[in-house]
Amino acid sequence: MIEEEAETLEILYQDEYLVAVNKPSGLLVHRSMIDRNETRFALQIVRNQVGQHVFPLHRLDKPTSGVLLFGLSSDVARIAGKQFEENTVKKSYLAVVRGYAPESGFIDHALKEELDKIADKKARQDKPAQEAQSEFKRLAIVELPIAIERYPQSRYSLVEVRPKTGRKHQVRRHMKHIAHPIIGDAKHGKGVHNRYFAEHFDAGRLLLHCQSMSLEHPVTGEPMTFTAPLDEVMVNLFGRFGWQDQIDS
Repeated sequence: MIEEEAETLEILYQDEYLVAVNKPSGLLVHRSMIDRNETRFALQIVRNQVGQHVFPLHRLDKPTSGVLLFGLSSDVARIAGKQFEENTVKKSYLAVVRGYAPESGFIDHALKEELDKIADKKARQDKPAQEAQSEFKRLAIVELPIAIERYPQSRYSLVEVRPKTGRKHQVRRHMKHIAHPIIGDAKHGKGVHNRYFAEHFDAGRLLLHCQSMSLEHPVTGEPMTFTAPLDEVMVNLFGRFGWQDQIDS
C-alpha cells in the first residue's frame, strides 16, 4: 500500500519561536463555522509539518495568499500578538484592481465589522464602525482591447496596499470604497470581471497577496521581514500584462 505524501506549505522562516509560511489562496487558516465542509487548514498542515503545536498570530482571508505567521508557543503568541493589536506590524499587499487607480493615496474610512450569520450569531450586532486606514501606491497599469462592460476597453491596475490598521477584509473593502475593487473578490468586486479573468486568464482566485510583513522578533527584539513569492496564477498573469518587473521587485 502506497502512503500518500503529507501536504506541506512553503516555509519562509523558522526558528525555535516562530514559523512563517506562504499560504496559498483557497486555504483556511483554521477551522471555521463559515466553511464547515472544509477539511484543510493551514494550522493543521503547519503543525504536522513542524511536528508541534502552532499558534496563528494574525488573520489571512481564505482567498488571500501570502505571509502567514505562527508562534510556536502560547507565550510567544501572546507577546507577538501585542504588536498586531497595536498596529506596529507593517504589511504590504499586492492587488490587481479594476480601473486605473490613482498613483498613490491614503484611505481613511471607518469600517463596520462584517458579521457572519452563522459564526457571529451571538456577536453584538450594533457595534460602531472602527477607524481604518490604508495607504496605497499604483505600480503598473494595463488596458485590454475588450469590452467587458459598457466601454470598448477594459483597464486594470496593480497596486501595493499598506494597511495601517487590521480590520476584517480591510484591503478589499477599502479598494472597493475608492471604486477600484480587487479582481476575484466575490463579495466586494464585480462578477463580470471576475468571470472574465477566470475564463480567459485562468485566474479564478482573489488577486490579493500579502507579499511582506515586518515586525520585531517577540523574543530577541530583532527587526524581521518575511517575504512571500507570488503563486503561478499571479506570475502568469503578470507576464501576460507585461508586469514581469514587479514579480521580483
